[in-house]
Amino acid sequence: MIIMNKKNNKIIIPLLVFLAFILGASWSYLVINQLNKGTVTTSGSGGSYTINENSISGAVDKIYDATVTVQTYKNGSAVSTGTGFVYKKEGSTAYIMTNNHVISGGDSAKVVFSDGTSADTKILGGETYADIAVLTVSAASVKQVATLGSTKDIKLGDTTFAVGAPLGDTYSGTVTKGILSGKDRLVAVSFSGTTSDYYMKVLQTDAALNPGNSGGPLCNVNGEVIGVNSLKLTQESTTTSKYSVEGMGFAIPIEDALSYAGIIESGKSVSRPYLGVSMLDITDSYYLWQAGIKVPKNVTEGVAVLEVVSSSPAAKAGLQKNDIITKIEDEKISSVAKLRYELYKHNPGDTIKVTYNRDGKENTAEVTLEESK
Repeated sequence: MIIMNKKNNKIIIPLLVFLAFILGASWSYLVINQLNKGTVTTSGSGGSYTINENSISGAVDKIYDATVTVQTYKNGSAVSTGTGFVYKKEGSTAYIMTNNHVISGGDSAKVVFSDGTSADTKILGGETYADIAVLTVSAASVKQVATLGSTKDIKLGDTTFAVGAPLGDTYSGTVTKGILSGKDRLVAVSFSGTTSDYYMKVLQTDAALNPGNSGGPLCNVNGEVIGVNSLKLTQESTTTSKYSVEGMGFAIPIEDALSYAGIIESGKSVSRPYLGVSMLDITDSYYLWQAGIKVPKNVTEGVAVLEVVSSSPAAKAGLQKNDIITKIEDEKISSVAKLRYELYKHNPGDTIKVTYNRDGKENTAEVTLEESK
């Protein structure tokens, strides 16, 4: 027990107040110091002020000079512009990855590097459904090779950024930052511009992606490439034909992209399985009526078989016109795009179970797939 008289009290109380002030100030400094990590203090004509830094400039440095603008030509005339990145060098050759839709409309391409120099390329090839293409250039013209990462451990909310040439080479080298908004998204893709043809499994980001970013790198906060930018969501509008949806861009996971790039590098074609039917979504009522196909009332989703190719895997398994395919293996089929996505999980030579409805009754067939020609 401490006994204080009035004289001691006059001395001790100010001392306690002083100690409390010191402790409080120290605690406040520690808290503010933690909160201000990643800030920088600068000064100008208006005096000193603090701004929040949180810079990813070091990560950008690891990919910036590996990113190129891809210019595609047909008969000497420019037809499209996109982005690509150098993903490896072997001997005197450097390999550049981009989207297939960037180069598919042309017969030649060149790339422009971050310093403005350019180089002619050799188009090794591309694959429509994977939307991956590979170009080669002389390794002597390349200043940097991208560091490739992984999507295995990335989490929603992780920082992502894109480097590319939105709206053409005028804005080449544009960097946009966001977060990982979604993993393993299935997004419907249209090659014809009307109905969906295929589903792609992609990463979703809210980093700004615009026409011209296609084929460019999507990176993590370490500057490692985790995806190849490929898609931006558009939506039908009642006032205009289409409008862009902001903050919803999509990238092909780097593991999938590398798998397809390896096949293209080898000079082989990507092997796709062949079923041997022409199909329509059962929601396309007008075209079903034109084809004379009636969907049973107990069938709410699936695709209608319009025609079965003679001697095809489907014909050999007993599928017929008017059948409604509802499942491949145990996966429900809601559209032609979904059927193609599920079908392309398998390889030529695989035997798969196809569930279909014929005249209101569910049936199954074992179909041995062949290679698409």
